[in-house]
Amino acid sequence: MIDFHSHILPAIDDGARDEEETYALLAEAEAAGFDTVISTSHYIKRYYEADVKKRKEIVENINQVLKEQNLNVKVHLGNEIYITNDIIELLKDKKVTPVEGTKYVLFEMPINSKPLNMYDFVYDLIGNGYSPILAHPERYSFVQSNPDIIVDLINKDVLMQVNYGSIIGYYGERAKILARKFLECNMVHFLGSDVHREKTIYKKVPRIINILKEVIGEKKLEKLTTLNAKNVLNNKEVETYKMKKMQFNMVEKIKLKF
Repeated sequence: MIDFHSHILPAIDDGARDEEETYALLAEAEAAGFDTVISTSHYIKRYYEADVKKRKEIVENINQVLKEQNLNVKVHLGNEIYITNDIIELLKDKKVTPVEGTKYVLFEMPINSKPLNMYDFVYDLIGNGYSPILAHPERYSFVQSNPDIIVDLINKDVLMQVNYGSIIGYYGERAKILARKFLECNMVHFLGSDVHREKTIYKKVPRIINILKEVIGEKKLEKLTTLNAKNVLNNKEVETYKMKKMQFNMVEKIKLKF
């Protein structure tokens, strides 16, 4: 399996605090069934601004140590980029990077407010040949209040990455309801741990995988855990399923505060 979203690089963002924690997390990843981890460190102006060169050197060093220790896991370079008006300039200046230098760009939005520049950001990326991937759509409060936003974004060729933890309520009941609904309606293209600390989500992944098998079946699960991510790393097109219409029962509507 490939973990599409992680914060494992040491002392770069709010993820792993040092190298010791980095390798502890990677050992947990391997134990959970991952042989590949994409490091998607935050890029947020004035907060987390480590450039591509610095992070690439860290990734190369980590992979060398993993090889020397015969650990069966490999790390790839990526970013989780906070939505910004100058995304193309940041990419050109190598302040931020697509996943492993491909056309695929993982981005995030404010958790509690809808950004006014959301569509401009998406259009800038697509217009310059990139393929945007939205991190954890189920967690945004404005999406929880209006899930059709995600339908609209998918129709505009934005891909979606859901967090494993959302499946079991790690981020609250509203995120759990939406994560499962998005999965059932073919609106998820990748799964990621979004891991920041050891002894947290990786320990829960085996149980979550069993739940996912019941929700979407083993064939779709393989696409979301492995095959789609492989296509990204090889800069190939990601195959998608036709979306189904979302329908919410009364209990779900109440919990989502519709």
